[in-house]
Amino acid sequence: MIFPQRYSELLRAPGLRSALAASVVGRIPIGVATLAILLFLQARTGSFAVAGSAAALYVLGLAAVAPFLGRMIDRIGPRQVLTVSAAIYPGMLLALVLLTLYSDGHAWVALAAFLAGASFPPITICMRTLYPRLLPDLGLLQAAYSVDSALVEFIFIVGPALVAMFVAAGIPIGAILFAAVCAAAGNILFLRTPAVRDWQVHRASGRRSLLGPLRHPQLRALFAATVLYSVAFGLYEIAVIALAATRGEPAAAGVILALASVGSTVGALAYGAREWAMPVQRQFLLAVALMCGGLVVLAPISNLYVFAFATVIACAPMAPVIAAQSVLVSRLSPRDTLAESFTWGATCLLGGVSGGIAVGGLLAEYLPAGWILLAAAVSTMLAGAIVWRSLSERNS
Repeated sequence: MIFPQRYSELLRAPGLRSALAASVVGRIPIGVATLAILLFLQARTGSFAVAGSAAALYVLGLAAVAPFLGRMIDRIGPRQVLTVSAAIYPGMLLALVLLTLYSDGHAWVALAAFLAGASFPPITICMRTLYPRLLPDLGLLQAAYSVDSALVEFIFIVGPALVAMFVAAGIPIGAILFAAVCAAAGNILFLRTPAVRDWQVHRASGRRSLLGPLRHPQLRALFAATVLYSVAFGLYEIAVIALAATRGEPAAAGVILALASVGSTVGALAYGAREWAMPVQRQFLLAVALMCGGLVVLAPISNLYVFAFATVIACAPMAPVIAAQSVLVSRLSPRDTLAESFTWGATCLLGGVSGGIAVGGLLAEYLPAGWILLAAAVSTMLAGAIVWRSLSERNS
């Protein structure tokens, strides 16, 4: 059954509403910074290679350093980590801008982009670690992760539009500075919330392992599945771009991807409002199965208008997959490694999307968009198979 009132109950949870509201400001750079760096550097240097490599290094920095930041949050709490990163991140973005404007050293620009990504304040990880602390009820926890997934989808819709406004106004540099200001302001607000001020560190009961959460087979299987369904995200994006290009309407790709995010956001909110009788593992498998089916349905469609309409429905399970995965991480991970577990999930997600885009680009040279979508469906199916096997072993 659907229970929309669950969201009002969620927002009444002590400490949650203020932390969630503050996190929105701090997370705006998620949807702004990468595109802003790409467009600013391309406009200043005239080189897509320089701009693309810097944007890629920014994402690489995000993925590579996140587990270390998560481990630090688990050990000392979020305040010191957020305070330091909130100072370094805007500084690195400003350094990137100044180096671009007043230096010809592309290597230094690339380094600044990597360090900016590496120092991005992990507010999303802090929020996902906070939910189990504030919400003992599983139903509210599912609603919280659904809202979180929907929020990230919304930022990915609004973020590029904000960048486009700065570019249209002739000030692409403004988008980067805007991301820097949002990160700093959002962190200040987030650090002042009661939920963060009252954060208690869970001390490890035994000796800590260098592997952290990766020592647990269930979590390793879940992270492997995360890589695979994230590859499908990247393949889907390339398939949309390829389809729009072959139909002579390349600008339609942006509209279709935005519609996919709208459908995914609605799917996440519907998932969180529902009372589920099945275990969380099976909820994840159901969401993965629906995502796989949606990709298969989209594969034979060549008409852009039909594809755009169908993608709203077909992509609805994408954010629920992430929401269910987040609930699984919160249930499977030990309390003393919870933040690190979420950062490993984020790293797998970013790595998978990047890999999917790279593979999709190669496939697009030789295959039509429909085959790329089928490849995405296969990758999604493999993600489900891994979790299914892990679930069977756990219950045996």
